Amino acid sequence: MSKLTLDRILHTQGFGTRKWCRELIATDEISINGEIINDTNTPIETDGLELTVDNQLWIFREHVYIALNKPANFECSRKPSHHPGVMTILPDQFTRRDVQPVGRLDHDTTGLLLMSDDGAFIHTQSSPKHHVPKIYVAATHDPVTTELIELLLNGVKLNDEPAPLAAEICRMIDQHHLEIVLEQGKYHQVKRMLAAAGNHCTALNRSQIGNLKLAELNLAAGEWCYLSEAQLAQLKPASH
Repeated sequence: MSKLTLDRILHTQGFGTRKWCRELIATDEISINGEIINDTNTPIETDGLELTVDNQLWIFREHVYIALNKPANFECSRKPSHHPGVMTILPDQFTRRDVQPVGRLDHDTTGLLLMSDDGAFIHTQSSPKHHVPKIYVAATHDPVTTELIELLLNGVKLNDEPAPLAAEICRMIDQHHLEIVLEQGKYHQVKRMLAAAGNHCTALNRSQIGNLKLAELNLAAGEWCYLSEAQLAQLKPASH
């Protein structure tokens, strides 16, 4: 439990600079439990705090943990070059509080993307040392064969990797779709592995991270949600 002044609270939640937040408070647009608050000096308990800002309810969150169903043709880079950045999908408030993608999906890859402003969480989810499995569904140009599955499970050599990379799990869905589970998260890994195995990836979707399934979040392409404590628990690294 902690107490912060109202301008500090608004600043940590991404409403703007401390000066801007003090100006916002002076407009009598901030209320707590129906009471307008225009004092910037009184410490306010942040645990369980709910604010109304310009008639919109905001819940205080020390950190935010977000799941986005990433659509195609958005870049995960914070400085996109050829396509809009995924941050443009979210309210500006999140950019101001330094929310960023957890790892990257290629601009044409769709599916489950985590976003947060918690550095420790980002590191845990991104590092291959923590063994958080990620599940992809890949569409292939050529038919999926048992030989292709075996190659991906046994490991294929990529040009800039010292050792072969192998899928943790790989199974055929239908003639032109396979499910592949990875823990490494290398650059263009699924596409490059399929190419090294003699096929070509025509579309890629990340369907699951850890035990968190995109299908259970009920998010259409471009929609996002805050993750609950129970959903965050589904992202815990596997025990090795």
